[in-house]
Amino acid sequence: MSLLSGVSAFFGLDIGTTAVRLVELHGNGPVKTLARYAYVPVDSKIVLSDSKSDQQKLAQVIRDLLAQSRMTTRNVAVGVPSQRVFTTVVDFDRLPQGELAKAIRYQADSLIPTPLENSKIDWAVIGESPKDKTKVEVLLSSVENTFVEQRLDMLESIGLEVIAFEPDNLALTRALVGQDTAVPQMVLDIGSKSTDLVVTMNGSPRLTRSIPTGAEAIIRAAAQNLNIEDKQARQFVFKFGLGKDKLEGRIYDAIIGTVDILTGEIDKSIKFFQSRYGDNMRIGRMIVTGGASALPEFPLFLANKFGVEVEIGNAWRNVSFSPERQNELLAVSNHFGVAAGLAERAE
Repeated sequence: MSLLSGVSAFFGLDIGTTAVRLVELHGNGPVKTLARYAYVPVDSKIVLSDSKSDQQKLAQVIRDLLAQSRMTTRNVAVGVPSQRVFTTVVDFDRLPQGELAKAIRYQADSLIPTPLENSKIDWAVIGESPKDKTKVEVLLSSVENTFVEQRLDMLESIGLEVIAFEPDNLALTRALVGQDTAVPQMVLDIGSKSTDLVVTMNGSPRLTRSIPTGAEAIIRAAAQNLNIEDKQARQFVFKFGLGKDKLEGRIYDAIIGTVDILTGEIDKSIKFFQSRYGDNMRIGRMIVTGGASALPEFPLFLANKFGVEVEIGNAWRNVSFSPERQNELLAVSNHFGVAAGLAERAE
């Protein structure tokens, strides 16, 4: 959802549930140079609120972050949380660009959950339909006008020029997945309140979902089942994770029910993907990122459960930086996928 084109200097801004993050990259081509990155924790109540006073508080948090990072450009590409975006893949007849745009506009009302007059829509042809060779696959996204306008007003109030809005999951895919692979890959971004799931192939998303289970649900399960405070539950979950041999398996037993809910939804997504693209079209790799990707033995659990290669996503895979910064940057990599992906957009 680009608003301007031909802008050279800009940064990516990820307004997450628990933190605000920014990344600025310099250069052209597939690998860009890291200019700056920064983040600041934020109260999720402020981020999720639509009230004017909370929006002003959020604006101040971002203003302070810009000052702290010494950001010089005012141009920004902004992520849109997956819970606010509806994204689907639809088959359309092969038509010239102008006619296809009209056809999509005409049918969009029956495809998106919000009224067309209250929504911004964006679309891209991503390939040939696997079901009907006379049709093409179109990736269609929509977001409510009120959300975009409110965010635009808030960012303009602190002097920023928004050059693009983009769904978080599309930015994440750009940062974490190679563009040239025909083998389907799944990105799992396990945040505090939800998990974003994207299946991508040939550089384009083919399935996107937001699953309402995240790190907080796993921590809550540990707290309830072990009858301990949330703070202690968090420490236990992130120290012992899914290790069956730790604390006599008590942490594993306390959280496995919630983890199974998440993996059950992942399994449904894989089956849905295969129902469209064929049973022989198997997920070749899972790329795990987000706060909960740091749960001990969780990647191994996924690998055993689904019989696929699992790797921890690296937000800096397309970014160059001095070798002495490697430890510092890899330590925060699982939190910067969206901001890095936004910063990697073609100008």
